Amino acid sequence: MSIPIVNSIASWFLKKRIHQMELFIKYPHEVQNELLHQLLDKAKDTEIGKQYDFASIKSYQDFNQRLPVQSYEDVEPQIERARRGENNIFWPTPIKWFAKSSGTTNAKSKFIPVSNESLEDCHYAAGKDLLCLYLNNNDNAKLFTGKNLRLGGSKELYKENGTVFGDLSAILIDNMPFWATYSSTPGNEISLMSNFEEKIQAIVKETLKENVTSIAGVPSWMLVLLNKVITETGHENLLEIWPDLEVYFHGGVNFEPYAKQYKKIIPSEKFRYYEIYNASEGFFAVQDQNNSSELLLLLDYGIFYEFIPMDTYDRPQEKIIPLNEVEIGKNYALIITTNAGLWRYKIGDTVRFTNTSPYRIKITGRTKHHINVFGEELIIENAENALKNTCNELACEIIDYTVAPIFMEGKEKGAHEWIIEFKKSPTDPLKFTQCLDTHLQKLNSDYEAKRYNNSTLNSPKIHQAKEGLFYAWSKKHEKLGGQHKIPRLSNKRDYLEELLAINQTL
Repeated sequence: MSIPIVNSIASWFLKKRIHQMELFIKYPHEVQNELLHQLLDKAKDTEIGKQYDFASIKSYQDFNQRLPVQSYEDVEPQIERARRGENNIFWPTPIKWFAKSSGTTNAKSKFIPVSNESLEDCHYAAGKDLLCLYLNNNDNAKLFTGKNLRLGGSKELYKENGTVFGDLSAILIDNMPFWATYSSTPGNEISLMSNFEEKIQAIVKETLKENVTSIAGVPSWMLVLLNKVITETGHENLLEIWPDLEVYFHGGVNFEPYAKQYKKIIPSEKFRYYEIYNASEGFFAVQDQNNSSELLLLLDYGIFYEFIPMDTYDRPQEKIIPLNEVEIGKNYALIITTNAGLWRYKIGDTVRFTNTSPYRIKITGRTKHHINVFGEELIIENAENALKNTCNELACEIIDYTVAPIFMEGKEKGAHEWIIEFKKSPTDPLKFTQCLDTHLQKLNSDYEAKRYNNSTLNSPKIHQAKEGLFYAWSKKHEKLGGQHKIPRLSNKRDYLEELLAINQTL
């Protein structure tokens, strides 16, 4: 069968899903309510189902009053039992897979349960529907005339007590349906290599002979790979190597700090960027429009959503609301109940609604990754938008950054201390600092109030990192590739102090 025919058949098959998606777009509350009752009914005979008498829960109000909101530390004992092979604790079907993700506040790794239902009805279903939306929006797409270049995690899968743990991406690759494996490069053996640097080299070697039409992965690590491809081939840009390249599906970190660098290596106005929002716990949202980075919340994929307004988060009067009570423009912590047995689980992400018909969101940061030492409540969205505006104004490009507080000492005011690795440095560092400070004040009125006349905060202190600092930090901590992220904002100085120390040695 010729490749154009394969492309046409695959596109036709995936586009058929659009009518099923329209159901949750038109009837979001009914779909979510029905899903909640399905989850409760399925798990009513589990240990947790009997503990909270799921069988007698008849409404969202019952659910809200009866089940506590939980963090990973709260559910860890149950998860550890499941990892040792016990069944029917929090989900009725056996949990074979556990996605190992970055550590919690007590520095241990998290092991997130991944059920067969969450693989099929959440991760893979949402992945197919992402392609469906893209193809529906782009009639001339030729995705299936070539292959998708994927860059997954750098961890192998490990077996223990009859269960398996590893990076989510490794679990997804290991269980991937035939059609997805067939249309992806590199092959599974290379994709699952544990040494990131060796894997990058192997991917370059294998993919240069392929017709790559799409790429998928975390922007920071994908950039490392793509720059390696360009260096190895001696070409100016990726379109000279893969002329049919048409879209980048990205997630994991904010794309904005990397946008200029991608536009340099993929110099085409027709090239598309589609953002996704997924994690070990599930696949939550996808970009559904060509020219807007808002993300459509996925409401019929085994996940029931609740939200905590951030102005009440972790306070005695913490408020929890369902989807039908959210407001546009407000910042919320995300709470999920999933088809892998997480019940009212604090995922640690924050989102802001940009639309409620349909429900669309922007990811604004992490509940733990903010700076609020002086009442300034600086979130990642503020920092990244201020950086983007400053870089646009002063023609700079950044690779990565971290921010921490300088604590008040004696009569000395506090401040924010940044370390930034530039791809293209500012010609006037002082002007960069002033410009960044101005944009932060425009974006965050609390920060502006604390900066007014240096009342609480002095001007930011900015260090320019030496080339390769953040890569060196990631390598030292065995966090190269995959879902690993550089900690951007912190109320403590640990990350910053270590980065400054490593910077001295480079």
